[in-house]
Amino acid sequence: MLKSSESNFAGFLVRRLGEDSCLIDAATGKTIPGRALPDSIVGFSYGFLTAGLQVGDRILIICGQSSASALAYLGAMYAGLVPVMMEERLLNISGELLAAKAHVKAVWADHKVRWESRNGVPLLQGGFSPHTADSLRPTPCAEDDVAVLMPTSGSTGVPRLVMVSHGNLTANTEAIIRSQHLQADDRAMLIMPLSYCFGASILHTHLCQGGGVVFDSRFMFPDKVLCAINTHRCTTFAGVPAVYNILLHRSNLKSIPLPGLRRFLQAGGALATESIREMCDIVPTADFLVMYGQTEATARISCLPAARLSEKLGSAGLPLDNLEVCIVNEEGREVPKGQIGEIHVRGPSVCSGYLDDGESTARKFHSGWLKTGDFACCDDEGYLWIKGRTDEFLKIRGLRVSLGEVEANVAVIPGVYECAAVGVQHPEAGEAFALFIVGDKSANGVAERVRRALPPHWTCTAVNLIDELPRTANGKIARSQLKTLT
Repeated sequence: MLKSSESNFAGFLVRRLGEDSCLIDAATGKTIPGRALPDSIVGFSYGFLTAGLQVGDRILIICGQSSASALAYLGAMYAGLVPVMMEERLLNISGELLAAKAHVKAVWADHKVRWESRNGVPLLQGGFSPHTADSLRPTPCAEDDVAVLMPTSGSTGVPRLVMVSHGNLTANTEAIIRSQHLQADDRAMLIMPLSYCFGASILHTHLCQGGGVVFDSRFMFPDKVLCAINTHRCTTFAGVPAVYNILLHRSNLKSIPLPGLRRFLQAGGALATESIREMCDIVPTADFLVMYGQTEATARISCLPAARLSEKLGSAGLPLDNLEVCIVNEEGREVPKGQIGEIHVRGPSVCSGYLDDGESTARKFHSGWLKTGDFACCDDEGYLWIKGRTDEFLKIRGLRVSLGEVEANVAVIPGVYECAAVGVQHPEAGEAFALFIVGDKSANGVAERVRRALPPHWTCTAVNLIDELPRTANGKIARSQLKTLT
């Protein structure tokens, strides 16, 4: 395939910036307007190349919720480098191992961090002066050249690195824009790191549509973020289920109007249908878009149109318009509508595999298809209904039970804010589950109420009340940590 500067995703994005494009840090109010954004991105490109990095080199980008992280990420890609994304709080845990695994030539961080490389990998800190965009063209590349190495979400230790190409990014970004009906004046509130494909997709789509992105790292104080949505005229808010549970139970969402917000975006796992209804009731002027995706498919796979939310509540929506989805059984044959099988997906946003991991690549990718590991059924209109992951099913007394199904049933019980279920061995049932619940401490008998509400064929060994569910860096439930408590 011929290389062209037109195929460089960061170059594609720079060409799409408009008058309303901007990057804003909510905590400080620092703004990079659209007219300055190209020069700022190219400034990072020059800075990295001047530091001795060469086309094709990999650079570990330590991501915070900041404009600088976005500039470093896009600047590296524009220069023909391959950014390797890592959230800052994981640096001391697995930074050195990830740097070695990816064979990076340098590490970049927005501010001073603790970095003592045993392999002599240098640390680059802070920003670079803007450089005229006209003086540096984006590095030519082929559509299937690796653009970024993105860690798989939910990993502990050293994650697998998904090889996301320039073509993957372009295809998925354009399909998401179409599915969400984004406009040039849309501006997103981003509280997720760019090392998470969901967070990166928010940056990609809003900038590529000519809009802007506001970064805010203060979600431990959710009311500050809600106020910042209004201050910076955000039209999009995105979050995983934990984020919406916090908004519903630990914020003043009901008393802080959001008149300019057009859409809520939700992915990263199933949010209880009652919570979705409550969000829609509190902010009826904003659409609520439920989405499903995987890092191995760049980001999004499906989206539930807001117009069908009420009648399809609980569904993950329709596949994006450039993807093909097939539900297959254990023999790899497509199952009839309504029957449960594994989701396989094919299309231009499906990645080529994992870096230096042929075994995992062969297991997940085959003949252009991504084997998601997620079980679902498809209704007569083509809408996906996710039932759980292959590793999140139990067989209780011979009957298959999804942990997601358990959690969805418990989440609607009065007094329950959040719920997680983990599988345990049981001498009679074969398998059973233990529950961990964050609930209203003022409500008496929450645990007993939960036990009474469970179907008789479900075997529950314990109902544990805890203050907070442990989560991964991307906000997903860390079931491995909960299992140590059973």
